[in-house]
Amino acid sequence: MCGICGVVSSVPLGPAERAAVRAMNAAMFRRGPDGEGTYEDTHVMLAMRRLSIIDLAGGWQPLYNEDKSIALIANGEVYNFVELRAELAARGHRFHTKSDCELPAHLYEEKGDAFVHDLRGMYAIALWDKPRQRLTLVRDRVGEKPLFLYEHNLPGGGKAIFFASEMRALMASGLVRFELNPASVDDFMHFQWVHDPQTAVKGVRKLPPATIMTIDVDHWRVSEKRYWRLEDAPPIDADPGPTIRTELERVAELIIRSEVPVGVALSGGIDSSTIACLAAAKYPGIMRAFSIGWTDKPANDERASARSLARKLGMPIHEVEIHPSEATAFFPQLAVLMDDPIADITGYAYYVLNKLAREHGCPVLLQGQGGDELFWGYPWARRALRESLYKAAHGRTRRTSLRESLLPRDLSRGGLVELAFRLGGAVHGWRPLGLTPNTDTNRLVFEDLNEAFQIGRWARSRVYTPEFNQRVDGYDPAESFTFREPRPSLEVLLTKLQCEGYLLENGINQGDRLSMANSVELRLPLVDYKLIETVVGLRKTRPGDHELGTKAWLRMAVQDIVPPEIFTRPKRGFNPPVTQWANSLRKRYANDLIDGYLVQTGVIRREAAQAMTQQTSRLAAWNNVFFKCLTLEMWSRGMSAAARNAAVPHHATSLQLT
Repeated sequence: MCGICGVVSSVPLGPAERAAVRAMNAAMFRRGPDGEGTYEDTHVMLAMRRLSIIDLAGGWQPLYNEDKSIALIANGEVYNFVELRAELAARGHRFHTKSDCELPAHLYEEKGDAFVHDLRGMYAIALWDKPRQRLTLVRDRVGEKPLFLYEHNLPGGGKAIFFASEMRALMASGLVRFELNPASVDDFMHFQWVHDPQTAVKGVRKLPPATIMTIDVDHWRVSEKRYWRLEDAPPIDADPGPTIRTELERVAELIIRSEVPVGVALSGGIDSSTIACLAAAKYPGIMRAFSIGWTDKPANDERASARSLARKLGMPIHEVEIHPSEATAFFPQLAVLMDDPIADITGYAYYVLNKLAREHGCPVLLQGQGGDELFWGYPWARRALRESLYKAAHGRTRRTSLRESLLPRDLSRGGLVELAFRLGGAVHGWRPLGLTPNTDTNRLVFEDLNEAFQIGRWARSRVYTPEFNQRVDGYDPAESFTFREPRPSLEVLLTKLQCEGYLLENGINQGDRLSMANSVELRLPLVDYKLIETVVGLRKTRPGDHELGTKAWLRMAVQDIVPPEIFTRPKRGFNPPVTQWANSLRKRYANDLIDGYLVQTGVIRREAAQAMTQQTSRLAAWNNVFFKCLTLEMWSRGMSAAARNAAVPHHATSLQLT
């Protein structure tokens, strides 16, 4: 695990380009505190920072094939490296190291671009083929490891593509002018994150997940192709419980391979408990657990549940308690560490959790992201599927009664809070009564069910300046869930949208950045592509599992190893006391937003910033708008400062990659 960066150019690299790569590499120190490596040729420079996990003594990058005609840097882990090494050795390959990341160089030597099909893991790889003068960039299937791209015009007419594991590293190059991308800002205000491959910075984008990009220096040819799609998983006609369990057992064997201690993040919920139970049975030593709690131990403090499971598994457990003042003080730094603007109030909890693991000597941490998206863990997603199926059958959204639109499922304390929130949304005008009555038959009922999206729609005319409104005019965030026929089954399509939307842009991206900010490698067993293919393959032959209840198939698969009480607890994860934290942020940073970057650059109106900082009612939309705007404000300040302070001045214009 590490951070990688580099440049490939149509003309010989000059001192400025090489200095830019060195600056990018230095900016990623926390991704790899154990050392660094570089490779330089006439048209290419590769650099990396290392966090040592496999082959501690010998696995230094760059890595090579036998004759060193192929040079490679990689961020991530190839989990099936033991099996691949044996296969390659049997075919006559000889290795320089015992590193898992050396194997792609040998696979490429044999198979060319098809080498990616043999890899199982999380990775972003840059591979230089010296004889062919070709750079290959590849990102793993689900997108666990990031790769940012920036195309640059060089003095004298040459072209160059810079890449890095972090946006902040690109900013440190001194080549990128910080300017917000209006469409991405609107995306963020609706979803609370930005869809891949776009970023919030104009001229910078990401290599999409499951994509291989080749740059041929001769004649400067750039091409991209997708090498895997979730919806292409072959159908599986089998019993879901045992079939999923078999794949989970295999994932558990692969995910614990490490030469350093491995720990598990434990919240007491189904996903983290499943990971803990599976991994503990495979781990060759004593696995440690890490958990988060809140001051005053509110109802959503799950440490007691985590402790109970840890005791049953014989795991030592380490805990930390977070006070709102800590999260508030750290918020500006946290927003920048996210690397993408991500408005998730649980972010600080994940940062502290990874910090706790590092402090206790666990540089590898297992976490449970992915279970909700794969196994219908979100009630809104199950409803989205039901409503989309209705719309597909009838050509219109279902008409709902006023009673159905307002009344919660139960009249518990949580249900009454939900009722009040729905009433508040209707009164203040941001929450529609009933489903959005759109006539586009290609548009699914999906994110428009969520309050963040509804508030984003409501806020457009109230928050943006007239000039910024003109810049986003014509952009429709709902296009991301609009699909023409032919399209996959709706069960598969909504699984895909969840995995490529909230899971990737919030859960995976946030997890990568906040773990690496603490020099911790985060591993997510439930996003293993073979497991995903298994679930999707079963869903193609057995549609309707969303009607069986929350995570029905996952429950079937692990009911014999996960204690039964885990399945009856309400879902909480690491969620903090949201209202308390939001009020603390508002009290401390109101003036920073009113007189901040977004106001000064004409993104949001000053009077709107004042309104959202003065509103404290939980029933008003301004709370959600304030948190999104404050996140974007602090992120923009940090990124623009990084660009200004970069050592190498930019002297050319950017090009959008096509």
